Amino acid sequence: MSLKFKTDMRFVYGVPAAMAEGVTRIVAPNSGPLTFKGTNTYLIGLRELAVIDPGPEDAEHLSAIMSAANGRPITHIIVTHAHRDHVDGIGALIAHTGARTYAHRRSNLAPDAAGDPDAEYVGHSFSADVHVGHGDTIAGDDWRLTALHTPGHAPDHLCFALEGSGVVFSGDHVMAWNTSVIAPPEGRMSDYMRSLELLLDRNDALLLPGHGGRIDTPKRTVKAYLLHRKWREQAILDAVRKGTNTPRTLLPLIYRELDPAIAGAAMLSLRAHLDHLVERGLIACDDSSNGDCAAVPL
Repeated sequence: MSLKFKTDMRFVYGVPAAMAEGVTRIVAPNSGPLTFKGTNTYLIGLRELAVIDPGPEDAEHLSAIMSAANGRPITHIIVTHAHRDHVDGIGALIAHTGARTYAHRRSNLAPDAAGDPDAEYVGHSFSADVHVGHGDTIAGDDWRLTALHTPGHAPDHLCFALEGSGVVFSGDHVMAWNTSVIAPPEGRMSDYMRSLELLLDRNDALLLPGHGGRIDTPKRTVKAYLLHRKWREQAILDAVRKGTNTPRTLLPLIYRELDPAIAGAAMLSLRAHLDHLVERGLIACDDSSNGDCAAVPL
């Protein structure tokens, strides 16, 4: 099952663009294979502002945020999840604004004991002033956000619904340009699938993601991504049953015509699918992080 991604995106680095009433986007200059054009930073409000995902530590991006605020106070800094491309710029923004930070509390604020190299992209030093749980609200003078806990890409991932607008800030949970990387142990496929179903049960009008352009067909997109993940998992299970059963041999079979720049990310998502199949009792796999470890159908 192939997906049609939306890779067109009109923007200029450092220039704010209106996304909806009281919502402005500024794209950070940290483009890359996993960040697309860069991290999207959103300013919300007309008088008292919130910033969602300050992005990387970058002086020009910080200047663009402050310029877009145009003298209006930034009182809230809100984080979808503590990956470094979303949170490294927080310290400088706090220094300029004195704003309080809001995010879901992480249980692992330091790298795991094994020193997992895949954890290097997590902002382990970030800890929010205010813990935000599922269903909690954050409000300013003329805006109110409701948090939706959507783990999968990260255990602390939150989406935020802007009250009265039909707009949801979807972070890295749902994007138009590509599917999310689910990277164990930080990411869990079972959580991600349940989090997709949570958005599928809603009737939102617009998703504004952490990378890439806007999504004007939220329900259709979320349904397509959910079906795609289920299809991919079935393809992995079928391959394992036919004897192609190690992560290393499964990768070129499941991810055909794979761009070498994202081969590592694809391997991580493959591992997440294998772990999910183990959780479902469909295969046994002692160590999905070992490229030569054989999965056994049950």
